[in-house]
Amino acid sequence: MRRLAGLLVVPLLLLSTAACGDSGSEMKNGVPAITKGAKFGESPTLAKGSGKPPKELKVVTISEGDGPALKKGDAAQVNYLGQVWDGTKPFDQSFGKGKPFDVTIGAGQVIKGWDQGLEGKKVGSRLELVIPPDLGYGAQGQGADIKPNATLVFVVDIVKGTSIPASAKGKEVPQENKDLPKVGTNTDGKEVAVTVPKDVTPPAKLVSDYVLEGDGAVVKDTDNVVVKFNGKTWKDDKSFESTYATDQSVTWPMAQLSVKGLKDGLVGKKVGSRVLLVIPPDQGFGDKEQGTIPANSTLVFSLDILAVV
Repeated sequence: MRRLAGLLVVPLLLLSTAACGDSGSEMKNGVPAITKGAKFGESPTLAKGSGKPPKELKVVTISEGDGPALKKGDAAQVNYLGQVWDGTKPFDQSFGKGKPFDVTIGAGQVIKGWDQGLEGKKVGSRLELVIPPDLGYGAQGQGADIKPNATLVFVVDIVKGTSIPASAKGKEVPQENKDLPKVGTNTDGKEVAVTVPKDVTPPAKLVSDYVLEGDGAVVKDTDNVVVKFNGKTWKDDKSFESTYATDQSVTWPMAQLSVKGLKDGLVGKKVGSRVLLVIPPDQGFGDKEQGTIPANSTLVFSLDILAVV
């Protein structure tokens, strides 16, 4: 099935080709030159690459910021422009769109060249990445504009970085309703158990209860929220996806959440908390099957609200 993270946000490289004039061939420090908009925050124009592209990942720091270095697991917000080595126009960019792109460092949510190229770089930096095919889209390419075995060139501005805790660590709240699932209270970042009661009819209305109550800011419907979760179906008490198991967080833009029960269950809850969500079908996926999730399923989540970015 499409993972829940993918149900919610527009992925990197949607291939919406941006209008840009032919910039010609010009190289600097072994990478295509930025011919216009060279400063951090400015919308750049990239020259066409000249000669054979490097066979390994090449990262050039155009200007170094003074913020913390990004580490694996951090939630970063970046602006970017992407172009193929022998191209003259970008195949995708976030510059000028009014909203940075969210990425969790080292989580495998983007191409490998991004994960490797961004880790260790400081917030406030502008980078240029030259990504060989094996760290990009390989022999299959991507859409019409990224041919098989294409070398990719990106200009990336690291706008923000947030260190993400491994687990919620709020105050434990008693789970006294025997007709609701029980959620584990471990705070070691490992898998959180969710046990659905047997022979009990699921609730017809949304349940959003604290398991661990944090003391952070209250989630708003305009926030980008970093979470870990274990999702189950009530009927068979089986997990359909768990980011605890893979030790990865995901960032959900609340304004773009397509599952109503997730959005309504998170808004108003405090950062640093673990919550139990029980989402009836009419606030979940309704009468539509989603991969291993049958139609008309009641969904059960243990969900850690780790940060707002």
